[in-house]
Amino acid sequence: MTGRYLLGFAVGMAFVASLGAQDGPYKVLKTAKVGGGGGFDYIQADGAGRRLYIPRGAVQGDHPMPGRVTIFDLDTLAPVGDVPDTRANGAAIDEKSGHGFASSTPVAMWDIKTQKLIKTIDMDPKCRPDGIVADPYNQRIYVFSHPTMDATVIDAKDGKVLGTIDLGGAPEQAISDGAGHVYAVIQDKSNVAVIDAKTMKVTAHYDFAAKGARCNGLALDAKNHVLFAACGQSGGAPAAPGTQPQPTMVIMDAKDGKILTTLPLAGSSDGAVFNPKTMEAFSTHGNGTLTIVKENSPTSFVVEQNLQTMAGAKCVTLDPKTGHIFTMAAEYGPAPAPAPDAQPGRGGRGFRGPMLPDSFTILEIGKP
Repeated sequence: MTGRYLLGFAVGMAFVASLGAQDGPYKVLKTAKVGGGGGFDYIQADGAGRRLYIPRGAVQGDHPMPGRVTIFDLDTLAPVGDVPDTRANGAAIDEKSGHGFASSTPVAMWDIKTQKLIKTIDMDPKCRPDGIVADPYNQRIYVFSHPTMDATVIDAKDGKVLGTIDLGGAPEQAISDGAGHVYAVIQDKSNVAVIDAKTMKVTAHYDFAAKGARCNGLALDAKNHVLFAACGQSGGAPAAPGTQPQPTMVIMDAKDGKILTTLPLAGSSDGAVFNPKTMEAFSTHGNGTLTIVKENSPTSFVVEQNLQTMAGAKCVTLDPKTGHIFTMAAEYGPAPAPAPDAQPGRGGRGFRGPMLPDSFTILEIGKP
């Protein structure tokens, strides 16, 4: 790690210690330094197909490389191929049709067995695909866009665009309950949009306690109808002048949006998942921490553990077979001096320098 990240690691550890519950059952079981250039955002595990999908951005300069969706063996983390010439932020898999999709421009559709591109799907030119989720309820793919504040719905069987859904704000992570509802966290409006999968319409917005929550991660206990929204601000309230925002997990009733409780997170989240086998929600943070929330009952929740991972490991996916969590990060060189009017990046990374060659790493987390 660079000196800057060593400092960030120490600060992160101090913050985790202040929250308590840093000791617990989960550990970093494996780190795979798979390397490769280009930025990254969402990570997606295909538990049935035993594949791990990580979109990577294009690389400029002396050794240019186009964007692509990299594919790894979920059991060994060995690389097994990629979907080339695909600059995407996320990937989704429809197991029944055997089709994969990337939130790229245009959207890429491929055969998950052969890894061969089937077709590309044109989107609204104003759309900027970001989050993506597969809904097994009626085999549809939802592609989310910040600037157009909507979701484009695609038939997973043939790649046909079925329509768009106005979400009323900028969407981040989304999740399906598999029973006719898709939930999307709306970052700039501090709410969760509830989508009826049959009518392709938003039927409700579940507001957080106050505006300015900056929620990016969303997980769901589908059986008990509980939503876990991972937010960058405490209870939705902006931080007081001169103080740091306190990230919070807002736990809501998925049937009516009632806030059940809020719990502290160890950092600002960009992703969350729920494991129905262990009744635990996981939130990953840019400062290199992972918070595990235990659901003791549908109305009782507690922070079970805060685990140190790796600076920049802010997105997460779950292998439903093993119960292991996967996240990813890279190491970066010294940051250049920012321009006077420059704004720091998201996810707690501040002003970031160039990615160090071959430093990109996948982390596997579980119980030893």
